[in-house]
Amino acid sequence: MPSASVQLQQQRATLLVVCIAQFLMPFMMSAVGIALPTIGLEFGASARQLGLVETAYVAAAAMCLLGMGRLGDICGRRRIFRLGLVLFSLTGGLIALAPTIVTVIGLRFAQGVGGSMVMATTMAMVITAFPEGQRGRALGIAVAAVYAGISCGPFFGGLLVSALGWRALFWLVPLLGGLAFVVASRHLAVEAAAAAGEPLDVRGWLVYALAIGLLVVAATRLPQPWAWPLLLAGALLLGLFVVLQARTPYPLLQVALLRHNAAFALGNLAALLNYAGTFGLTFFLSLYLQLLRGYSPREAGSLLLLQPLVQALLSPLCGRWSDHWPAQRLATAGMLLCALGLWQASRIDLHTSLAGLVVLLLVLGAGFALFSSPNTRGVLSSVPARHLGMASGLAAAMRTLGMTGSMALILLLLNHHLGATVIGVAQAPAFLAAMTASLRLFAGLCLLAVLVSGSRWWRG
Repeated sequence: MPSASVQLQQQRATLLVVCIAQFLMPFMMSAVGIALPTIGLEFGASARQLGLVETAYVAAAAMCLLGMGRLGDICGRRRIFRLGLVLFSLTGGLIALAPTIVTVIGLRFAQGVGGSMVMATTMAMVITAFPEGQRGRALGIAVAAVYAGISCGPFFGGLLVSALGWRALFWLVPLLGGLAFVVASRHLAVEAAAAAGEPLDVRGWLVYALAIGLLVVAATRLPQPWAWPLLLAGALLLGLFVVLQARTPYPLLQVALLRHNAAFALGNLAALLNYAGTFGLTFFLSLYLQLLRGYSPREAGSLLLLQPLVQALLSPLCGRWSDHWPAQRLATAGMLLCALGLWQASRIDLHTSLAGLVVLLLVLGAGFALFSSPNTRGVLSSVPARHLGMASGLAAAMRTLGMTGSMALILLLLNHHLGATVIGVAQAPAFLAAMTASLRLFAGLCLLAVLVSGSRWWRG
């Protein structure tokens, strides 16, 4: 048993490396989007190839999250986390040297695998490092790092690309990743693997990876006709995966936990609905502000920073509250704020005031902060230590799949209202109709999440 001072040092080191990783992943996701036009110009890349730069990363991460979480339970989360940092950082440096767009796409897929190793283990590491009464605060700080990365990505990524070019953006990855690796190697204790000696369900992982890969590719290509068969095939394979897991002695996904642990099952479902309902708002508001209201990219970006900044500021506080009050009640209240905010957002028109938009973003930021940290704490605290990696991987998968589902719904509704028309002021009525329909649907998803999250409260 380590002394109190050594334990405190290990807790601080754990939180530091987790925060660096939690900042780096979303920072690069949002910053790469800013760099895509510059990358396209250098390589003469098509719109489809540029889309694959993003899709390859998301697909690889989503395909591997659950398996990497289970691997962390078997081999040790610190080990998987460190290997993930190495792969993520190494591929970042190689992308900075990439000679062709095809190389960039391939390396982004490999980087997604590394990112999944990190994302699947971070929250489980925090839960393991901190005692019961301090977990909410620690998780809140880790979640705040995610929103800080989202906030800083477009702004500082844009500055870096403008000043030094897109390759400089990817050189940041080995610098920050290397720092996290050094701290993790020197200061994190080597924990005993919770499920050491148990076999890895390779067959289940392959079925899951194929199912998720098909779903992600199909969702990002809707409403093209060939995407629908892929979507159906992915859904059927996902059903097959669940059936196989129920019959496997050492599964990737503990189906019994989903059946008999309401806090775990309902918390993950609420998270899926939450991300599906809230992720698309920034997409719509960015287009609305720039194409319909005449804001510059810098002005629109500065305004949209409000929501993740509020989330970053409030997440530690909300996490601390969850150490003292029932996490499911806080999460349900946060989800209700999100539902109300999205319904109000669905009423935006060409005459909506700047003050109205500011208040809306502040409310949504507060709602999401109140939901995210407490919900994560509730989900991960509801499972035995030997399943923490699996639970952390599943929670990360819910986030990725929710975001992917949100964009799929947006693509369908935009196609219905606008078809292939280029969005401009002349198309304002059709765009606003698509935005209104989407945001009302998203508000409905969040209201459903309120019921799902609240049912944990009503169950006691």
